Amino acid sequence: MALIKSISGIRGTIGGKAGEGLTPVDVVKFAAAYGTWVLKTTGNSTIVVGRDARISGDMVNKLVCATLQGLGINIIDVGLSTTPTVEMAVPDMKAGGGIILTASHNPKQWNALKLLNQKGEFISDEEGKLVLEIAEKEAFEFAQVTELGSYKTDNTTLDKHIQAILALPLVDVKAIQEKNFSVAIDCVNSTGGIAVPMLLEALGVKTVEKLYCEPDGNFPHNPEPLPENLREISKVIEKGKFDLGIVVDPDVDRLALINEDGSMFGEEYTLVAVADYILKNQVGNTVSNLSSTRALRDVTEKAGGAYYAAAVGEVNVVNMMKAQNAIIGGEGNGGIIYPELHYGRDALVGIALFLTHLAKSGMSMTRLRASYPSYYISKNKIELTPEVNVDEVLRQMQERYAKQPINTIDGVKIEFDKEWVHLRKSNTEPIIRIYAESDSNATADHLANKIIADIKEIISVKA
Repeated sequence: MALIKSISGIRGTIGGKAGEGLTPVDVVKFAAAYGTWVLKTTGNSTIVVGRDARISGDMVNKLVCATLQGLGINIIDVGLSTTPTVEMAVPDMKAGGGIILTASHNPKQWNALKLLNQKGEFISDEEGKLVLEIAEKEAFEFAQVTELGSYKTDNTTLDKHIQAILALPLVDVKAIQEKNFSVAIDCVNSTGGIAVPMLLEALGVKTVEKLYCEPDGNFPHNPEPLPENLREISKVIEKGKFDLGIVVDPDVDRLALINEDGSMFGEEYTLVAVADYILKNQVGNTVSNLSSTRALRDVTEKAGGAYYAAAVGEVNVVNMMKAQNAIIGGEGNGGIIYPELHYGRDALVGIALFLTHLAKSGMSMTRLRASYPSYYISKNKIELTPEVNVDEVLRQMQERYAKQPINTIDGVKIEFDKEWVHLRKSNTEPIIRIYAESDSNATADHLANKIIADIKEIISVKA
């Protein structure tokens, strides 16, 4: 069993003993802490709650809603939904915050409470620490019987989300309709199975092959939209006559695309392609995290904009986007953040913008992908013994490569012309994650192995 309490919320595997898994006791305790924080900081007694289609979702939803009502909070339950839909619903409904019940790309035995502020954005590090402190001290007080909160449902939020997407100036429904795209989708039996077909119908896409669109929470494969988990839809596309494939994760904030020949467009290139389209229509700045592909920087600078790198994590990317007035941003895991709509990763707006781009480009998926600079990321980790001082290792690596451009806002990122390596320590175990990017898999692996050798040398010298 696993239970992880962090500044962004609480997540864990269902069952087990309290404090060791995500049990009803843990759900109630953390929901009470968050509700107390909302009341204290906003004075607003309304909270929006939505969930993905996980098997445990209904149980967790009832626990959360009842706990918040017990604090005197009024609940708007939007039911089966997506993370970006709930994010948009919070300010639209003038609520004090929101909770999304989803463990994102984790397997079906996991669930989580993701916490939003009254802007519909993920709470900050500082805010998360306050919630954790309230939970630890059990510093919450429940309402008297005459002051219990109300409960109501609202099934309009997803449609409002889609209508807001259709109203965006850079979403061209007519261009998409005229292309008469044939699309295969894999929604991993979660709420994407509701949202993605609704969106495609609204965009005028008539030919849709649905794989795993029954929102019953029985994930047919690992739900993280990585190439190794998408073999089935890849084969369907390879054998059929499709223009592209669309894959989302269980809470629909990550978007992966598949080419017409069944090959992967590349999750790193979802953001690159959407940004390219935005930048063709509006010069501006872009942001991604330090572990995302350099291709976004290349595309941005070619268009006359400036690229900025943020620390890993959606909150950090959003903060950097606001600071640099970025017109598009996100993460290399297929997360699109388009401020014109809202500040949150949103696969649905990503689909609409990408299909518009594909339609107007006149290219096939493979040709469009070939039009971007090709980079390859090698992802590695090195496990260390507990007595190793990881911070000291990173400091010495920074010294060793002091002549290279270095970014230290999140670990150590070292640039070598158009290659880079990013070293980040784990917050929970003695591990250094090592991401390296180059123009081929072989050279990216070589760069990563060189850095790993350097780290081992530093450790052996200290020993």
